Amino acid sequence: MEEWLKDDERLDYLLAEELRIIQSPSVFSFSLDAVLLSQFVNVPHHKGSIIDLCAGNGAIPLFLSKRTKAHITAVELQEKLVDMATRSVQYNKLENQIKIMQGDVKTISSVLGIEKHDIVTCNPPYFLAHEASDKNLKEHVAIARHEIHLKLDEMIYTTGKLLKQGGKAAFVHRPGRLLDIVTAMRANRIEPKRIQFVYPKQGKEANTLLIEGIKDGKPDLKILPPLYVYDENGEYTKEVHEMLYGKES
Repeated sequence: MEEWLKDDERLDYLLAEELRIIQSPSVFSFSLDAVLLSQFVNVPHHKGSIIDLCAGNGAIPLFLSKRTKAHITAVELQEKLVDMATRSVQYNKLENQIKIMQGDVKTISSVLGIEKHDIVTCNPPYFLAHEASDKNLKEHVAIARHEIHLKLDEMIYTTGKLLKQGGKAAFVHRPGRLLDIVTAMRANRIEPKRIQFVYPKQGKEANTLLIEGIKDGKPDLKILPPLYVYDENGEYTKEVHEMLYGKES
C-alpha cells in the first residue's frame, strides 16, 4: 500500500462504493458536497461522455463510476491533485473508464471538443477571490475554495460549450449564489430543471445548493424536497447515511 502514497497522504474508503481514494490533510480531502453532487446528477447507465470540472482528487468521478458505465473525463488545474486523482484511479483499476487531465477549465473545451458531451458536473470554488475568511489557507486549498483562477461565469460558459444539445449540467454551490448561477446558466443555453436545497438539520438555513439543467431545455423548474444532513440527535439522516455507507441489507 505504501507504494501508492506520498508524503502525508492516506488511502481512505469510499465506504458505500467499496472504492479507495488518496487524500492528504495538508493538500486536499473531498467533502460531503462531492458525495451529494454525485448522487444528485442524472447519468446514463451505459454509453455517453461525462466531464467533471474542478475535479480535485477525483472523488466525483470515482463515485460516478459506480452509477454508470459511461466514460468519465476529470479536469483539474493543480498538478498535485491531478497526481493524487490519477493514482486513485489506478489503485481502483478504473483506467478504462476514468481519464484524469490537467487543464484549465477556461480553455479545456478546445481540447475536449465543443458540444460533444452528455453530462458536465462541477463542484467549483465557492468563495469570491477577495473574501478573506480563509486567508491563511495553503495554496492548494485556497485555489479549490476561492475564485482565484476560475470564476463562476467562466465555469458555466465552458460547461455550455462542452454540452451537446439536450446534455445535462449539474453543480453544487452555496444558496447565496443561486441567482448568479441561474443567470449564467440561461446566458449559456442551459435551462435549470431541478433544484434541491441541503440543510445541516431541521430549523437551520440551507447551506448547500444542488442544481441541474439541460442544454436548450424548455423552462420547467422542479424544486425537490429538502435534504437534511443531520437529525435531532446529531446523527446522519437515513438519506445521507445511505449515500455515505450504502443501504443496509
